Amino acid sequence: MPLLVAALLLLQAVISVHTELVTVPVVVTDAHGQHVAGLGPEHFRVYEDGWLQPIAAFHQGNSPVTLGLVVDRSQSMRPKQSALLVAIAALVLPGYQEDELFGVGFNDRVAFALPASRPFAGDAREIAAALSAIPAEGRTGLYDGVAEALQHLQLGRAPGKALIIVSDGGDNASGRTYAEVLALARRSDAVIYAIGLMGTPPVEEEEDGRLLERLSKDTGGRAYFPRTTAEIAAVSAHVARSLREQYVLGFVPGGPAAGRAFRRIEVRVSAEGYGRIHVRARSGYVADGVTEP
Repeated sequence: MPLLVAALLLLQAVISVHTELVTVPVVVTDAHGQHVAGLGPEHFRVYEDGWLQPIAAFHQGNSPVTLGLVVDRSQSMRPKQSALLVAIAALVLPGYQEDELFGVGFNDRVAFALPASRPFAGDAREIAAALSAIPAEGRTGLYDGVAEALQHLQLGRAPGKALIIVSDGGDNASGRTYAEVLALARRSDAVIYAIGLMGTPPVEEEEDGRLLERLSKDTGGRAYFPRTTAEIAAVSAHVARSLREQYVLGFVPGGPAAGRAFRRIEVRVSAEGYGRIHVRARSGYVADGVTEP
């Protein structure tokens, strides 16, 4: 049995035994924005509401992912069609056979790229083609699209879970609110990345990069706002690679945080010889079976 498959099975076994295991995807970069590889569990410290937690599971990069590509197909994206196609093409880098991929397009309505009988696909090109074929029309239901994608993401079995949003931000059509979307994100293990395709200044009324930044930051991801075609391709490829290079930590909740709904997470990394290190991880999670006030 290949070493990678054995490691994933071990991680899944740990999760099945510790049903309350909290998984925390972590991206570690150096001062130049390059991924820091080769770290072990001894380099990480995980704190839940300020209390150090023992690391019960650890995995480093190159693992299969459940990935949703969430694409804005509203009328405001019509002038940015060529930029959108560049972003999608760069995002669908070759993956692993075990990857679970799906796509969601949103405007006034939310549309999945695959039929209901097929929750996931292994060929990213199929997802890209289906999303590109959705007409750019109507208003922007960003929150509805992300909420549907977060719920669908939970059907996946891969250790890594992520959404990549390609949009110009803004929301003028959703029935959902930001608070509802954030609650769904906090109950999942998803990391959200966003690629904001903004128009030429001044900013159009429908555009709001702040929404994309908030969604990404709260889940340990990052929002990018490339301007040129070359920047769009480079950023999209960088996001796709980041999903392969992240660490996944797991801990069993305990201590004073028990009984509270939302619990804050802080991840610290100590590693000599790498210079200044930057750490991205989700800010917290909502415990199962506990109702938020």
